[in-house]
Amino acid sequence: MSASRGELLRWQFDLTWSLFELHLDQLRPEDFRWEPAAHCWTVHQDVDGTWVPDWAETEPDPIPIPTIAWITWHIGWWWSVTLDHAQGRTPRDRGEISWPGDGAPTIEWLRDLRTEWLAVLERLTDADLDATAPFPWQDNPEKTAAHMVGWVNAELMKNVAEIGQLRLLRTASAE
Repeated sequence: MSASRGELLRWQFDLTWSLFELHLDQLRPEDFRWEPAAHCWTVHQDVDGTWVPDWAETEPDPIPIPTIAWITWHIGWWWSVTLDHAQGRTPRDRGEISWPGDGAPTIEWLRDLRTEWLAVLERLTDADLDATAPFPWQDNPEKTAAHMVGWVNAELMKNVAEIGQLRLLRTASAE
């Protein structure tokens, strides 16, 4: 018996998340804003204490190396906007997605996004997966919700690998 597309996409998401949990369980507050190089992107507090990410409308060359803080903000940003689209809400602007802070607040935020995403996945039918996805391909009506779910899985997998590598490098450099 073959798995449905929805079951396969859910399995892929669960696998990726299980790998993320390995890193989330090991992250320490001091890991988040550790700068692996002089040329990096991170997050900074503004005058009211809100954490805001480094950003450029055009990707710089060379591309800055992101901190774990920046990557976790990035996950929260794209996932929040994807959830907005998937649930028919007005998508938030990038500037409306602020980073919660070092350690537990960010880990809790990411786990809450996972819970919200699982609720979306549970509701998806085969017909839903075949429907046009409004995000992240606003100008491509050939992309479906199945593509969107696959994109979330791929983007999360990439970000998890980046966080894992940074965590391992920080640990090795501290020894």
